[in-house]
Amino acid sequence: MMNLVLYIHLLAATVWIGGSVFLFALGIFLRDKDAQKKVYFYVGPIYGYVESVWLTILIITGLWMFFHMGLENVIHGENLIAPILQKKLFLVVLITIATIIHMYIAFKTNGLERTPLQKLLSRASSMAIFVLNLIILWYAMELRTLL
Repeated sequence: MMNLVLYIHLLAATVWIGGSVFLFALGIFLRDKDAQKKVYFYVGPIYGYVESVWLTILIITGLWMFFHMGLENVIHGENLIAPILQKKLFLVVLITIATIIHMYIAFKTNGLERTPLQKLLSRASSMAIFVLNLIILWYAMELRTLL
């Protein structure tokens, strides 16, 4: 059962991170602002729904592995795993908050002009999601090495 849950977790991480990298790359390499708006208008909502499902799967499978492996007993101990696990879980909370902020703004303003604050929060949360994905992935590799 653990292998199946880990497989689903890795699949979800692949879709989640891959989508994030794809949209981040679109923002960088698609220089035409009108083309960007058109692409994001159609791709954004689809990405939002799909990514919400995969983020939920990531959290559920992550929690399942956390409790199945008895890590709730390890997280507060003095060992090599605890600080890495604590950092990773903290970053998962941050990326979830950044995702909620980004999706709220994206769905509220899809096809509309954003206010300067909405633009700032949307771009900042998007950048946070991208960077946090890479850091969380690193901590996941560190944990897997120790487990």
